[in-house]
Amino acid sequence: MPPDWYNPIVEGYLQDNGFYHVSQIGVVQCQSALLNALVERWCPETHMFHFLVGECAVTLEDVALILGLPTNGLPVTGPTLSSYEALEAECLDQFGVAPMKANCRGSFIKLVWFRALKNRLVLVDEVQIQRYVKCYIMLLFGTVMFGYKSAAGVHWKFLPLLRNYGGSYSSVGNRPAWHTCIDRCVEQLVSTVRRLMVR
Repeated sequence: MPPDWYNPIVEGYLQDNGFYHVSQIGVVQCQSALLNALVERWCPETHMFHFLVGECAVTLEDVALILGLPTNGLPVTGPTLSSYEALEAECLDQFGVAPMKANCRGSFIKLVWFRALKNRLVLVDEVQIQRYVKCYIMLLFGTVMFGYKSAAGVHWKFLPLLRNYGGSYSSVGNRPAWHTCIDRCVEQLVSTVRRLMVR
């Protein structure tokens, strides 16, 4: 499945913030035979795959190389709020609009809401461009990076990580502030993969 389309105007923002490579990957279709074979070879005691040719461990560096994401710096952490009111306030703050309850399922915001919002935005100023990039990044979270079987929604716990996004010129020290968000996301991805492999 091809990745979500984005306006070429924001390509520089995706490159500056470390998401360009991920945006080019596309959505990987589940290969159940391959997953079953890997699950059979997984050893939860050693956290490694055991193959006929030897052992293999999936490291954070492997995931970072596959997705093209930097993993330097301090992780980003914060509380995960679960009420619709908190979700609504976060969306209003970041996007100027909030999804209706019908566009949410538990702690997930439906991807169709982000796609519709992204397609409605007119990229005439920095605020609109930032909102567009945030929508696109949330779509990447819900499909390429943390997609679920239904690929219908994205957990809104990622929204606070976008809060301090300042476009291509925001930085902490000598690295873009957004990279610390990427660090946290890669950590979450590795955790999710490990949980799936234990099953």
